[in-house]
Amino acid sequence: MFKKLYLMGVLAAALACNASPNKPVHTKGAGANDLVPDEQQSVVCRQVATLVTGYNYKKVPLNDSISAIIYDHYIKKLDENHSYLLSSDLKDFEKYKNVLDDDIKAGNLANAFYIFNVFQKRYTEYVNFSIAQLSKDFDFTKNETFTYDRDSLPFAASVDEVHNLWAQRVKYDLLNLQLTGKSLAANKETLKKRYNNILSQSNKLSNQDVFQAFMDAFTEAIDPHTNYFNPSNAANFNIDMSRSLEGIGATLASESEYVTIKTIVPGGPADKSKLVNIDDRIIGVAQGKTGAFQDVVGWRLENAIALIRGTKGTLVRLQLLPKGNTATGKVRTIELVREKIILKDISAKKEIRTYNNNGKVTRIGVISIPAFYLDFNDYKAGNPNYKSTTRDVRLILDTLKRENIDGVVIDLRENGGGSLMEAIELTGLFIKTGPVVQVRDARNQVEVDPDEDPAIAYSGPLAVLVDRFSASASEIFSAAIQDYGRGLILGTQTYGKGSVQNAIDLDKVINPTIKDRLLSLAGKGKSVATGSQNKFGQLNLTIAKFYRISGGATQHKGVLPDVTFPSVIPLDKYGEDTEPSAMPYDVIAKTTYTKAGDFTSVLPDLKKLHEQRMSTSDSYKYLLADIADAKKRDAEKIITLNEAQLKQKRDDDERTFLEKNNARRSAMGLPALKKGQAKPKNEDLDFLKKEAGQILTDYITMDNKMSMIKK
Repeated sequence: MFKKLYLMGVLAAALACNASPNKPVHTKGAGANDLVPDEQQSVVCRQVATLVTGYNYKKVPLNDSISAIIYDHYIKKLDENHSYLLSSDLKDFEKYKNVLDDDIKAGNLANAFYIFNVFQKRYTEYVNFSIAQLSKDFDFTKNETFTYDRDSLPFAASVDEVHNLWAQRVKYDLLNLQLTGKSLAANKETLKKRYNNILSQSNKLSNQDVFQAFMDAFTEAIDPHTNYFNPSNAANFNIDMSRSLEGIGATLASESEYVTIKTIVPGGPADKSKLVNIDDRIIGVAQGKTGAFQDVVGWRLENAIALIRGTKGTLVRLQLLPKGNTATGKVRTIELVREKIILKDISAKKEIRTYNNNGKVTRIGVISIPAFYLDFNDYKAGNPNYKSTTRDVRLILDTLKRENIDGVVIDLRENGGGSLMEAIELTGLFIKTGPVVQVRDARNQVEVDPDEDPAIAYSGPLAVLVDRFSASASEIFSAAIQDYGRGLILGTQTYGKGSVQNAIDLDKVINPTIKDRLLSLAGKGKSVATGSQNKFGQLNLTIAKFYRISGGATQHKGVLPDVTFPSVIPLDKYGEDTEPSAMPYDVIAKTTYTKAGDFTSVLPDLKKLHEQRMSTSDSYKYLLADIADAKKRDAEKIITLNEAQLKQKRDDDERTFLEKNNARRSAMGLPALKKGQAKPKNEDLDFLKKEAGQILTDYITMDNKMSMIKK
């Protein structure tokens, strides 16, 4: 970790002067529907611009060139599929293309909001147009087509052209419902409700949504991993990082304008109260014993959640409309004391797989790690039971050793990373001591972050399974295991995210005097509780770059496996090397470390055994076929609007899917399914995970395997 992080000095910086947003130019005909920025967003914009341009690892000035990139990102974010804006709108927006940099530095959000309001006006118009289309007759026998993928096509030249596009979209949506066998009238009513719901959700968009979209366009133009999060998004990001939250212990969804209870966490406040049930609807929320209730019917879900979450030990009161009761039914009021909720379902998990090689049974423990999570607040407070990846995996390893496993596979597929500290400490479970990663800051100073704990939690045979979505901390761990020769790396080339971000709570950066004035203007004084969210959001700022202990960056190139599997995830569509603003790969001096082993001599034999299995494996053949099918589907952009043809296509696709699925099941030793039959719960068709365990088994049963480290 950066013990002398130079950026921390800027966290006390104050804004030199007040900033107020310029008066937005309203869209013609949009009237009261126009969204406008507030002064707080203007202040945040200026502060983010100062931090990004002054302290980002990439020294990128805010100039006209960057302005054009921000503009392109923003337009793409609003209308990537070219389905709403007109070419005349783009011509109108051209005047902003080279001034957005100046707008950001000045905190002027008027132009960005104007662009959004034009988009929103078009969006509303086309949804209303779609609703009106449902009163017309439809002929599903015509040989028409609908181009659903339009990102490579030009923007429409006229409203009539867009209306034609949306008329085809309505016909396609209706045709999909027709294939369910219900009447045309019933399907029209279903679609009308769907479109009205879309319109309702669109009307709930706030200036925070516009600000978030524009700030995304700004930060992504600088660097793919520098991000601004508004308060609700910041809260969700930190929950994901810590795998815990403080609240009532229930997951919520928005259904028919109601905030609805969908699951209840066992042992949480809602569960222990015995007063909350699945599908109860929350219609009011109040803070403490005496706080006034706020009616949350029709609210956006994240706004209601912000009121319901809060600091552990505090009281929240809820007005509940029980499941089945009408809107005029009896409302129940309950009190709950918030607690810390540990999200166990998204934590590290284990399983044991058994392999039989020439009569010898091998037991492989598989530990699936979804992220490198850490409850930093608990850790910082000295709580010995803080939630973290390393603590969870250490307990799992202890359990697996008691169950006499012969080897361990760490499954990091789709693990996008997380805490750098956890990547270092997790590596330390498998090595004695030594460097794990090198970090170079913007001043070209290199820090070597080591594992200093000589204890080893597991010293036996080890493999790490990765894929294209294994990123950041996953790559640090995998690279260290590979450089030490401590374990085999299996799978596909990883993502290549080798940059370091520092999370900056903007509440702690903005001048307190300005902050209090802004909160007062917003009518959000300190006496109003808004849960556990901050007020101004969070900036994750790229401040450094990761390097392997062998010297190469994980940035851009990622980690290359020792034994390669075919990639289900398209390498040309996902990965750091597909990001235009990504930093390049480079190399620094290697650091001093002692290898734990070397797989060089056994890798040829392991690859040969793997390839021999794959040459006769039906599962492998089906995997390659799936990859080819995915590429073919990805290239498709047009669908038929002829009912008979679409039905035939759907029937053929359904039959083919069932046949292929049953073939896969047969290859895995599982019984076939009948049409419409659901897959049994906890059934595992993960062929690659099985093969990873088999490769490790091959290694374990080899006579010439390298000697492993000893405790």
